[in-house]
Amino acid sequence: MNLRIPGPTPCPPEVRAAGASPMIDHRGEDFVSLHRRIVSRLQAVFRTRNEVLLLTSSGTGALEAAVVNTLSPGDRVLAVTVGPFGDRFAEIAEAHGAALTRLPFEPGLPADPASVDRALAADPSIRAVLLTHNETATGVTNDVRSISRIVRARGPLLLVDSVSGLAALPLETDGWGLDVVATASQKAWMTPPGVAMVSVGPRAWEAHARARMPRFYFDFGRAREFASKGQTPWTPAISVLFSLSTALDRIEREGLDAVLDRHRRIGARTRDGVRSLGLRLLAEGPHASDSVTAVRAPDGIEVSDLRRRLRAEQGVVLAGGQGSLKGKVFRIAHLGWVEEREIDEVLQALRAVLASLGPRKG
Repeated sequence: MNLRIPGPTPCPPEVRAAGASPMIDHRGEDFVSLHRRIVSRLQAVFRTRNEVLLLTSSGTGALEAAVVNTLSPGDRVLAVTVGPFGDRFAEIAEAHGAALTRLPFEPGLPADPASVDRALAADPSIRAVLLTHNETATGVTNDVRSISRIVRARGPLLLVDSVSGLAALPLETDGWGLDVVATASQKAWMTPPGVAMVSVGPRAWEAHARARMPRFYFDFGRAREFASKGQTPWTPAISVLFSLSTALDRIEREGLDAVLDRHRRIGARTRDGVRSLGLRLLAEGPHASDSVTAVRAPDGIEVSDLRRRLRAEQGVVLAGGQGSLKGKVFRIAHLGWVEEREIDEVLQALRAVLASLGPRKG
């Protein structure tokens, strides 16, 4: 089966095998060694000297942790949203009592840095900006670097959802001045779900000391205390961490620059191939994602039918649209453990199924 959804993504054989390793004591020296080995290599991929905390959670848990550890109820927050996952980040903050201002952009378009600047200028009391690095629902990558310059100049914290970005797309945590960056194991890290990873910078730690949103399981302070000993405060997903360590070995062998170049190359190949089939992309231009491509549904073709036939007849699994895009797009993921041949198989499968569905207008 050619699994081309944006998470969980396929895992290399050695990563799957590592997850079947015998269990170890999470308070023993073997785990301490594993924890420290993982964190040091995560820092290299995050491009940071900040602490990287391991949370037993999906990516959504990491986003909640970013919010509750840096903010207090009533704090004014600007949520920059370019799709459903940006909306989710906003909903988390709102659920915990933040005074939210949404800055939405049309699906398929990136956040406009100048609009972010105007929104911050209009409300100097904003304490934090929520930003999605890569919106998997629309296939859009935001210009985090440019937006970060603006946010830093204005003063708020910048909390970044890079769940589907890190290890696939360029991101410089320290170089771009990002206060919190969250990601999760089941995306470009080529690892099963269950572990979230969060970089916490100096300004975020200062905010943590003042923050009054309720927190317990996701308390960065507890996580930091135990991380200093090579542990986690609560029982970790040990098997997932075995797999993650092996996946990090693979990234290290390939080299991060080569990993990012592979994603750029395959992203372009996917988009070119989709266009060659007479289909239209939701996102075009430099903001088109190199980890997932959203394709507009051809007129007269039901996305659910197309996806069903691709799976049943061709062994290709694609993702559908989310939110307002449900039934309007389908998505081809190309992040993590992926090479050109998997994308070529997807394109060949699409060509065959679309031909069998009859004439269409793209």
